[in-house]
Parts: sequence; C-alpha cells; structure tokens
Amino acid sequence: MPAHFRLSFSAAMLAASVSLLSACGGGGGSSHRAGNDGGDTDPPPQFSEGRTFEIQPGPDATTDMVAAMIQLRPKDTLAFGCGFFELDQGLLIQATENVLIKGCGRDRTVLSFRDSINVTGLEALNVRGITVQDLTILDSPGDAFKLKGVKWGTLKNIRAIWSGGGGQITANNMAQRLNVACTTPPMNEGDPAPDYVPSSSSGRYGIYPVESENILVDNAESIGASDAGIYVGQTNTAIIRNSRAAYNVMGFEIENVQGGEYDSNLAECNTGGFLIYDLENITQYGDTSVMVDNIARNNNTYNFAHSGLVSMVPRGSGLITLGYDNIEVFNNVFEDHSTAAVLYISYELIDGPGGTADKKLDPYTEGLHIHHNVMRNSGYSLPPPDLGAALSGNIETLLPTLIGLKNLPTLNNPAELLSSLQNLANLGRGAHIVWDGLLDDLDDDCPYPLDANGQPVPADANGKPIHTNAHPNPGCHYNAYKFNDQGERKLPQWGACFHSNTLDDDSAPYLNIHGTDGLELVIALASQDLSILSPTGLMEILGGLLNFPSDTDMSVHACELPALPRVTIPPFEPSGDVDPALSEEYIRQLCEADVGDSDINRAALDVNCPLLSQYNLFADPQDPRSQPHEGGVPFVLNTKLFSDYASKYRVAFIPPGTQVAFRDGQHGNNPNGTLMFPVGTVLAKTFAFTDEAGGTEQLVETRLLIKRLSQSGKPFWEGLPYVWETDGSGARVARLAMGGASVPAHWHFRDADTGVLTTGSTSAYAVPNASQCITCHGNDDNEAGSAPIGPKARNLNRAYAPESAFLGTDGQAGFPRVNQLQYWADQGLLTGLPALTLNGEGVATNIERLPRWNVPGDGTHTAGSPADIEQRLRAYLEVNCQHCHNDRGAASNTGYYLDHFRPVNASYGICKKPTATGGGSCGHQQVVVPGSSATSIVTCRMEAENDPQRLMPPIARSVAHDEAVLLIRQWIDTVVSSSYENGNACP
Repeated sequence: MPAHFRLSFSAAMLAASVSLLSACGGGGGSSHRAGNDGGDTDPPPQFSEGRTFEIQPGPDATTDMVAAMIQLRPKDTLAFGCGFFELDQGLLIQATENVLIKGCGRDRTVLSFRDSINVTGLEALNVRGITVQDLTILDSPGDAFKLKGVKWGTLKNIRAIWSGGGGQITANNMAQRLNVACTTPPMNEGDPAPDYVPSSSSGRYGIYPVESENILVDNAESIGASDAGIYVGQTNTAIIRNSRAAYNVMGFEIENVQGGEYDSNLAECNTGGFLIYDLENITQYGDTSVMVDNIARNNNTYNFAHSGLVSMVPRGSGLITLGYDNIEVFNNVFEDHSTAAVLYISYELIDGPGGTADKKLDPYTEGLHIHHNVMRNSGYSLPPPDLGAALSGNIETLLPTLIGLKNLPTLNNPAELLSSLQNLANLGRGAHIVWDGLLDDLDDDCPYPLDANGQPVPADANGKPIHTNAHPNPGCHYNAYKFNDQGERKLPQWGACFHSNTLDDDSAPYLNIHGTDGLELVIALASQDLSILSPTGLMEILGGLLNFPSDTDMSVHACELPALPRVTIPPFEPSGDVDPALSEEYIRQLCEADVGDSDINRAALDVNCPLLSQYNLFADPQDPRSQPHEGGVPFVLNTKLFSDYASKYRVAFIPPGTQVAFRDGQHGNNPNGTLMFPVGTVLAKTFAFTDEAGGTEQLVETRLLIKRLSQSGKPFWEGLPYVWETDGSGARVARLAMGGASVPAHWHFRDADTGVLTTGSTSAYAVPNASQCITCHGNDDNEAGSAPIGPKARNLNRAYAPESAFLGTDGQAGFPRVNQLQYWADQGLLTGLPALTLNGEGVATNIERLPRWNVPGDGTHTAGSPADIEQRLRAYLEVNCQHCHNDRGAASNTGYYLDHFRPVNASYGICKKPTATGGGSCGHQQVVVPGSSATSIVTCRMEAENDPQRLMPPIARSVAHDEAVLLIRQWIDTVVSSSYENGNACP
C-alpha cells in the first residue's frame, strides 16, 4: 500500500470485505449475465441470505463492524461477542430490513464510542424491521441508540450510559460502574454525588427513536444523557415499558407522538422524570398517550443541559405535560419531587398570549386525565432562579420562582413568611399538581387552516386540524373545534380531570398559579412597553394583582374522561423491496466478463465490482479524468458540495437508447429531486487535490451512483466508493472501499470561479463508507437508496467548464464549453427541455438557476446587495446542507429546513430553538439570531472542526470551509433583522 495515504481498513480486511460485499439488487440479473468460462456449466446461485457476522473485541473490531454493517440484508445478524469494544466509528445501518444486532448481555457486551469520529453510537436510518438487544453503548459523542425512519424497531435489554464526571468507565471497572444506584442526587451543581456524577459534556439522547413507526423499547436503561434518557418522538405507535432512566436531564420523553404508552417504567435521580409534550416547528404534532404503572421518584438532579427546551426543566419534576392533547395518567407513583409531582403547563406561559410563533401547534394541553395515582412529598424545595438565563430572555427558567411567589406562606404565619423572604433561593413551595391555569378563548376570527394548495388540511374526528410540516404556518391558531355553537368550551373533553388520586398531606394537593397574573407591570417594564401605564394598562395590573395568589380549589377538575386506548404494535410485515445478498460467485462472473475495449460492462452494473476498471467506464482505466466510454457526458455544477477543497470530475453515463427527463423544481413541488435518470445510469464523481505550484493532481476517490432495479421491480440507487492507490507494478488502480478510507491531502490552486488562490492541507480527508453515502443521498420523496443530489436543472444551468485547470483541454476538459442542458438535449440525451433563451455566458435566463455562491452578482441581484448575499448563501446551504435539512431528509426531525423554495422564517432557522441540547447547540439558544452570528448555532456548527457533536456537515469534510463561514456571518450580521418572519422571537 502506498505511503501517501492510509486506509481505515487494513489491507487484508479490505480484501476480505470486498470478497463478501453484496449489492441491494439484481437489476434484471439473469438477462444480463455474462461469463468467460465458455462452457455449459450451471450458473452460480444469485442470492444468499440469513448470514451471521460475528465481531470480537480487539484492534480490528471497528474494521470488522464496518465491513459487516454495510452488508446487512434481510434475515442477517450482526453479533458482538462478550467483552469491552473500543470503536472509533459509529454503527450505521441503512436501507435494509429485518435485521438483528445483538450482544451477549448488556452487562457483558459494552461498545465504547468514546473516541468515535461519528456523533451517534448506533444509528438505523430508513430500516424496516430491526431488533437491537443485549448490549450497552458507552460514551457516544451524541446519541447512543438512534432509530430514524424505522418501521418496526425493537430495542430490548440494552443500556446507554456515559461515564459522566466521575472518571472513565473502562474494561477494568465496568463491572462496578455499569449498574448505577439512585440514593442522593445532587440538587445543585457541586453537591456530593455518591452514585453518579452527571456531566454536560455527555451525549444528548440515550435511546432515541424518531420519525418512526411501531417502536417498542423494552427493559432498556439510560444513564447520564444531557438531554433525554429514553425518548420517542415524532413517531406513530410507540411503547416504552419495563425500563429505567437515571441521572439524565429528562428521564423519559414522549414528543410529538401519535399513540404513545409508558408502561411499568422507573424514573429516578433525573432532573425530570417523565415528559409528554409537543415541540413546535417539526414534522408532526402528537395526540393520545397513556402513562400507567410507572414510578417516578427522587428526580431532583440539578439541570445540566446546555440549551433547548430541556434546559428549562426545573429539577424535582415527576411529570411535565406541555401543548399535547389527550393524556391518561393512572396507577402511577410519584414521590419525593422538590418542585411538583405533576406540572401541567402551556406554551402561553412561555411565549405569552398568542405568542407561540408556530400556529400549527396547539399551545395548550387538554384532555388530561389523572386518576388513581399516589403522590408523596412534592414541592418541598423549589430550585433557585437562573437569573443569568432569565436576563438572556429565557424566562422559562423562572417557573419554579413563579410557583413559589404565588404560593407564599400566609400572613397568619409571619415567622415562616419572614424566613422565606430572607431565603429567596427557596421562596414558597410547590405542590403535588401544579397547573398554570391557562386556557385559550374562542378565536371567532380565525379561519380553518389551508394546505399549500389552498385546500383544508385534514381533521380528526373532533375537528382538530392534523398538521404536518408540509403545511404552511397559518396566521392564527384555529381553535373553534374546542367550543360549541354558543362559544362555550366543550368540557370535560377540552379540559382536565383529576380524581381518585391518593395525595399525601405532606404537600399542597394542587395549585392553579393563574399564569403570570400579577406580574403585568414587571413584564411590561422588562419589555419596555410603556402602554401598561395607560388607564387600560393600570386596570390590567389591578386585575392581575387580585388574581396573583395561587388557587387551591381543585373542584374545576372534578370530572372523568373515557379511558384512552392502549397501544398495540401490529405484526411485522416485510416489504419485499430489499433483495438478499448476492453470492460471491455471481459477482465474480459478471465483473470478470470480457467486453470490447470501448464498451461499458453494463451487465456488471448490477453488482458491486471489486475494481472500478471492471466496469470499463473510461478510456484510460488508470485515469477517471480521461474520455468517458459510450457517450458519457462530463458536467459541472454552479454551486458544489464542499469536500475539503477537492476538485471534482463528474460524468453521466446514460444507457444507449434512453433519455433523461427534464424536471425543474416544479414551483416547489420537486425541491429535492434532480433530473429523472433512466435505469442503468451511472453518475461518476472523481475527487482530486490540485497542486498547481507542484504541477500535480492527486486522485483520491471515485464515487459511483448506479441506478438499478430490485427483484421486486422498484428502482434504487447504489452508492459505491472506490479509492485510488498504486499497485505493485506502479499502475494506478481504484479499489472498492465500502468501509471508507482516510487520506492525507494538500491543495494549492486558483479557484476557477473567483481566481482566488486557495492553499491548505488535511491529515484525514474522509472517504465515507457506503452506509454514510445513503445518509446524505436518501430522501423519502426521491427514489430509494443513494439518489443523486447535485444534478438539478437549476444547478446544471451553465456552460461546461472543468473545476480544475490542471488538464488544460485534455481528456474531459476538452468537452464543448456550452450550456450543459442544451448540449444534453442536442445529443439526444435529455427530453422535455423547454426552448432556452441563452445569454452571452451560456446561461439560460428563462428557467431556474442557482447562482455560484462565491461570485457576487452571479444571481439576479446587484453584487453585494442584501438580496445578492442572501441568494448566494441560500444556494450554498441548499447544496451543502439541504439534502439532509429538508422535511424528507436525514435531518427532518430537527425542523430546520433549507429547501430552495422555503421562505426564510422559523423553519429556516430564524430564532428557532434547537430540538435537542448537547454540545451540538454550542451553548446557544437559537439557530439564527438576527444581527448576531456569534450567538447563532449554525455559525458554530459550520466552523467546527474535530468535534463530532458540532461538525456540520457531520461527514465528508475534515476542515472548515472558511469562505462559506464568512458568507453566513455576513448574512446574519448585515442582512437578517428582526423584520424577518419570527425575527422578533429571539430573546
């Protein structure tokens, strides 16, 4: 192996993995078979299935794991042996179904990801049917177990744990450290912590199924997460049962779930025990969850989260509900909570009346039914106010203080009142159940919401709109479904019922704190609203003061609601769209077939060949920059994906006799889709590092996207990475590297668009593994697998010119410098292209186009103007971020979307709060803060290096794109203002 780069696979393991690699399909296999045996022997078997890949601890564990994970097909098993595994890459399972990941017991198989370059320990994306069991994940940089886009996912007998601040968990001490007791949680930072020392540097979620369906979490445990221990979010049909969460910020969390259930779980020594709520500006909104037979005890650990809503959770909370309808809480035990057993609150308390920016979200929890529970020792020690956070605008942190102020000791006990006033850190007390007392009034003037086509959005049986992130944000919060024809609230359905609970007399049974009544003057002065001094404002102050003390009359909740249905997960149903693994003999026969010198080995395109040359795509098999065979067409993009300053050579190989179908953005109806390529298409992209001073260009990798057919007849794209090396004879050869690679590189060249000299180097340019390819290329509104990202009509609308001047006019650099779309149409390769109006630069002015992000004035606006800066910044974010950050992509659960046609508002990051805490938030509270790039999360993420929690994009770059960081800083600091939609929602 040459000295100039290092593969992440050992040479022996790489050869072994290549010989075992399987493709996701046969693409018409029998009709395309080719061979060179010249005889009538029986053809080799096409498929094999039900394989088991065994991984043992040791120095090769990561290599073996990656080699196995990229091969998993239906009925396969990845089995970790007993012992302590030190893994430097995450376990990523993608685009497969019906697979099993297992260890030999959660106390006996420990997977440590402390030194991993990836943010997640185990991640399953777009998988139908996965079971993970009998193992522990330790010290993942971000989430430990993450399931996203999974249908039928089971997590059982597993543990997520972080070492925390009490010293590293290792192979030598894991027997003593893995099982964590809950005796005396630290109520304040710095308090003694005899069982476990929490740390804000721990990862975010322990167990994290999101945007999934039919999820079961059974006998799981999470210790030490800086956000939520055991979470299910934006999911339909989910059960969490027989599980334990301790020393997390939030123990258990149901977020935006439709049909959730907590059954027989234990939450102890967290900041908060259980949470059932809806978060704003994400994929869907929840309804209907049941909480039965759980225990929440001693959840009094101080809040150690970085940011986000969870950082506002007051320690000592047993259950919190927020903005979620239809919850039944029964047969549970809540004991020893310093704030309250149950906090029943609304977004109005956080945002003010009508202040919740997401009008699709109902800010109020209704249909809450609390019965037959036991509550003991609640509200005895309210946490002190976080004045720093409050002064930064996060007044949610003052909730315990508000509760205390509204529940001061009475004047009948002057000594107790004086003691409380002298100790502002513990002012007043909480209660078993605390309600903010806030409900909405009928908004007669708010019409029923409409979708993007002007049609009414769907409604449930009660007339409540069923919103998703595909619907535009209405101008008001529609709530007529809660009221009858006389404008009276429908009760008890849209209220709350408490009955048959055992509320120990050691605590106040119930408090209605009447929101912020009585604090009108303080709030108005803080917001510089002097209208409060008008006669109307003074009357408001007087009314609030009269309503300032808490109300302890629980009779308004003396009612019953029908029992909610328990959750049932239906039996697993395979899709049949994922083929079993192809046999080694079948792959070998196709890849080693004899073809003409200038003919592509099209039969082999059905399989993953070990060598790039076996497809015979290029005239010179040692140089992917040479002329392509069979009419392959080089192309470039207006704005390209940043990959450590690599130059790229792209070629489209369209099967003879077929055509590409023209598709633009369809006015927002095709934001993620590219041109429509026929089956058999190959898109090749070679990454090279140019050194113009040294007169060299280092070829690093060639990636292929091949459009195939599965045995079920459905098209999908296969992504294949080939890494270039020099063989024993000195010849260049590109070998399949499904496990990825790490390569040192340097660059010294003048940018083709700007002429600016760019120099630098990296010790670890990353070739993604095959599973990571799908992370970026998978959108569920595109074809399956690694669908193309770049070749959209708006990004191809330009004259061809190579990214690098290194070749001069040789090879692919010699192709005509004319509008690419017009050239494809003239060659008979593109159909449906409208007649183009071309300007003198080869740009069509009558169809959509992305500007070159780094050329001021390249779009439709004056160079350097605010509109020009925003247009170019949006082009960059679309190409570099939007493939994940859209409502169908890998980051859809974040609610942060960068679609080309999306307005710049909260969903585009303007004053948007992060959905999760952890190091990825950089300690900031909003994605984009108008006028302040220094406090915007997106800036921190883009400029991060060597930190998997912050690095964004998280793969395929090792250095920051400094020029792009300057552009986004310029946009935030000089263009974005509070006049933007949601721009005044930042503190």
